[in-house]
Amino acid sequence: MKKIILSALVLFALAGCKKESTRTEDTTGSADSTAVSQRAATSSVDLKEISQQELVSHLSKKNDTLYVTNFFATWCGPCMMEIPHFKKKISELNGKPVKFTFVDIMDKPAWKDKVPAFAKENGLENHIVLVDESKFDNTFFSNFETWTGNGIPFTYFRKGDKTGEIEGSMSEEMLNEKINSFLK
Repeated sequence: MKKIILSALVLFALAGCKKESTRTEDTTGSADSTAVSQRAATSSVDLKEISQQELVSHLSKKNDTLYVTNFFATWCGPCMMEIPHFKKKISELNGKPVKFTFVDIMDKPAWKDKVPAFAKENGLENHIVLVDESKFDNTFFSNFETWTGNGIPFTYFRKGDKTGEIEGSMSEEMLNEKINSFLK
């Protein structure tokens, strides 16, 4: 029974990050001290927007470096649940031939404030890029075996010719297993 309940909770959490979902946000423009300090804190974070072609080039690199590319959004609960695991691996593998990149493709309105604040708060300023998904052509998702862009988080792994994909939130153990399978 516990497995069924846990499975239902996981499915519910994953469904919350489907691209088709709609969100409502308070857009009253309140200028409280939190909002003012958030803008001030993010003013020094300048995240790079890249094109589909630049992203495909990154995903296609074939060398001895392991490229871990995570597609996420700051409003996605399952995405945020796995970020601490990624941060821990970034720290553990510092100096090793592993490159972590986080790609925000679905949250363009948040690119000016929420995503930079998230990047700064989590020390990921040098790991996050922005890609406008509305500019993806029909060939973009052909780069993946399973992902069609309908759900996040999605993580793509590549080292040389070996690739791997995980759609949905990963536990720390899952991330460790996947990365270790590439670093053997």
